[in-house]
Amino acid sequence: MNSADIPAGFRFSGIASGIKKTGKLDLGLIVSDCPADCAGVFTSNKVIAAPLLLTKPRVAKGRCQAILVNSGNANACTGGAGLQVAETTLQLLAGQLQIADDLIAVASTGVIGELLPLEPFNAGIPELVAGLSAVQAPVVAEAMKTTDAFSKVAVATEHGKQNYRILGLAKGAGMIHPNMATMLAFVLTDAQVAPELLDTVLQKTVQKSFNSITVDGDTSTNDMVLLLANGAAGSATIKPDTREAEKFSQHLQRVLLDLAKMIVRDGEGATKLVQIRVVGAKNENSARIAARSVATSALVKTAFFGEDANWGRIIAAVGYSGIDVDPNRIDISFNQIPVAVNGLAVGAEQEAQATAVLQLDEFVVTINLHSGPAESSYYTSDLNYEYVKINADYRT
Repeated sequence: MNSADIPAGFRFSGIASGIKKTGKLDLGLIVSDCPADCAGVFTSNKVIAAPLLLTKPRVAKGRCQAILVNSGNANACTGGAGLQVAETTLQLLAGQLQIADDLIAVASTGVIGELLPLEPFNAGIPELVAGLSAVQAPVVAEAMKTTDAFSKVAVATEHGKQNYRILGLAKGAGMIHPNMATMLAFVLTDAQVAPELLDTVLQKTVQKSFNSITVDGDTSTNDMVLLLANGAAGSATIKPDTREAEKFSQHLQRVLLDLAKMIVRDGEGATKLVQIRVVGAKNENSARIAARSVATSALVKTAFFGEDANWGRIIAAVGYSGIDVDPNRIDISFNQIPVAVNGLAVGAEQEAQATAVLQLDEFVVTINLHSGPAESSYYTSDLNYEYVKINADYRT
């Protein structure tokens, strides 16, 4: 990413405030030079962290100017004390930026059940504000990391008459599952987007990106995706049901899907990124249900790690997904190599070729139900020893 990828009118800052015991970056700040239109999608977990309790109603008003994010502590299941810490950090930042506190979103990620200390914010927020710069977006991406092996950044640019940019920053590696995951994503654009379009397009693109990935079947308490559009590019407003709206949706979809794939690729201990593609379904919902069933199967995921072309586990996962299928019409292939046709094995030679596919870092499993015109995809990872090691001693 270079400076040309950064949407106009946004500045960034990140520091090591002491929240993490390791001394790594753990506090990040994103500021728009003017209040931006915004939309958000949040966790479906019924246990909701303090930052979300404050951020959701603010985002619902449709305006946001700053995002304060910390890693190392989720500030979840911390009761009234945790909520008070979140409110205080928000007010500290509002004072430093000299903006209304209802224009600030706060986000946290890390260990659940431990009270977030206030001291790092007292000293860190003035330092964050003083360090704001248009070129520090990668620092924020780094400060958001918990068990992530790498920071996650994606960009898109519209070179037409609108001439805007979209930048996405995300974190996530474990506790990844449909209906969001243990993830944060902040997406920024200098396009001017009609508020009603902003919310609609975010809901649509999240469904086909962050809500179409799984690593381990866990959904966290802190998940959020925020989309801010500040209009600093100076172009005309993008309105619903127009060609420009469709182009914006496509750009946003690409950024979110790139970030989602990075999260799966970075699944704790993951060695493979696998697209589960279901085609020939009666409708898109059926295809999605079947793809999700396969993508979340622990037996399928361990077979991927073992590089075992065990298509029996895949067809079984389709069978118990709950959709209506004819097992005698199901075809399964790894990349372009068929391993089952009409629900039956195709032979040892084909399976050997499919095993070679499983040795790749990235591949596609295609399941053809031969029952209709619809399709849908999920993205998943393998499941292996390293995942257990990382999560067995996460707090220590």
